[in-house]
Amino acid sequence: MDTKESKTPEEEKEHVMGQRIPEDYDEAEPQKQPEAQKPPTGMHKLLPVAVILVLVAGLAFHFLGR
Repeated sequence: MDTKESKTPEEEKEHVMGQRIPEDYDEAEPQKQPEAQKPPTGMHKLLPVAVILVLVAGLAFHFLGR
């Protein structure tokens, strides 16, 4: 059984335009979003380490893989 509501083209256009309206940041409520208030964890510090390890591994394969 299909329970999907059918919309006229005008209703569909109104729905799509309503979805495209950007969020109003003046009325944002960060107190209701505790994840937005948390400081970043230590995971972002691992990115430079990972890049250096990949570069070292690539150079090792290049020079030692002959």
